[in-house]
Amino acid sequence: MISHVMPLHDPGRRSFFSDNLSGVHPEVLAAIVAANGGAVDSYGEDPYTTRLQEVMADHFGAGTATFPVLNGTGANVLSLRAATPRWAAVLTPAPSHTTTDEAGAPEQAGIKLITAPASDGKLHPDQIHEAARALGDPHHAQPLAVSIADATETGTAYTPDEVVSLTRAAHQHGMAVHLDGARLAVAAAHLGTGLSELTSDAGVDIISLGATKNGAMLAEAVVVPPGPRAAALAQAVRMARKSTLQLVSKMRFVSAQLIAMYEGDLWLRNASAANEMAERLAAGLGGLPGVRIAQRVQSNAVFAVLPDAAVAPLRTRFGFHGEGTLGSPARLMCGFETAAADVDALVDAIRHACEDPKSTPV
Repeated sequence: MISHVMPLHDPGRRSFFSDNLSGVHPEVLAAIVAANGGAVDSYGEDPYTTRLQEVMADHFGAGTATFPVLNGTGANVLSLRAATPRWAAVLTPAPSHTTTDEAGAPEQAGIKLITAPASDGKLHPDQIHEAARALGDPHHAQPLAVSIADATETGTAYTPDEVVSLTRAAHQHGMAVHLDGARLAVAAAHLGTGLSELTSDAGVDIISLGATKNGAMLAEAVVVPPGPRAAALAQAVRMARKSTLQLVSKMRFVSAQLIAMYEGDLWLRNASAANEMAERLAAGLGGLPGVRIAQRVQSNAVFAVLPDAAVAPLRTRFGFHGEGTLGSPARLMCGFETAAADVDALVDAIRHACEDPKSTPV
């Protein structure tokens, strides 16, 4: 019998590569432990998944249907599959996660993506109206859904008014609206809103709600808030979940994580902590020579142009996406575990690189 398990990693390591690298919040771990033991009915027929329906209804409105799933890509594919018939297409910003980082998963599920330019990561109503010109033309896949992310892949956050403008434009043409909320918590924390103001109150039809990036182990959900499409969308999700590999047998453990995250304010505390560190990082980098903040900081991401000499050593020590250039800024992600000392160490490392006379901006 093993009495003590030693970690195979360095528990003191910190990285700015992704908020996916963070550990699991102690309150989430405690919820998983509390859900353990004994025989509990499977595939969502358990008291935790039942309680989760009540928790999500508190956020998104009475009658909300919530379907726990395992990962964000699965949540997006399941949501978009539920929202579109086989002849349809989904309009989404070109930098969206569904087009850049999901390995063609939507397309492999039979979902055609139509992309629109988005330098700030955001879709705009005029792009929806333009795409709608293809409606009724049998030579084109029909744009019958819109998919946005809040926060976006470039770290920007849609305001409630911006989401309302998009949903009104989409609904005018009979399109459903999906919101990828893998980082919805950080957008809401930045804007000082609840979750509903950016989703159900703004007319969003179906939501991929994240928790993994914000302190869960592996826990996401497809959320269908009340609305004219709700019954059909919820039924479609219910029937497609297993064929999209997202029907979890021991669902109680996924639901328990989501309850821990969203029943109280853990989602907000974690997101606010990550955002605060991103703001600290941007402030620290802002005055350094050879460094340029490339995108407004509205979430837990900082996009920065770095001195050439700093790129390789910083990538080795801290990790980040991108090349550190104007065309491909370094994406520096903060998580709920990121500490002020971690941020200050990164800023100091870049400062030292900037002071090197051989260091030149890219």
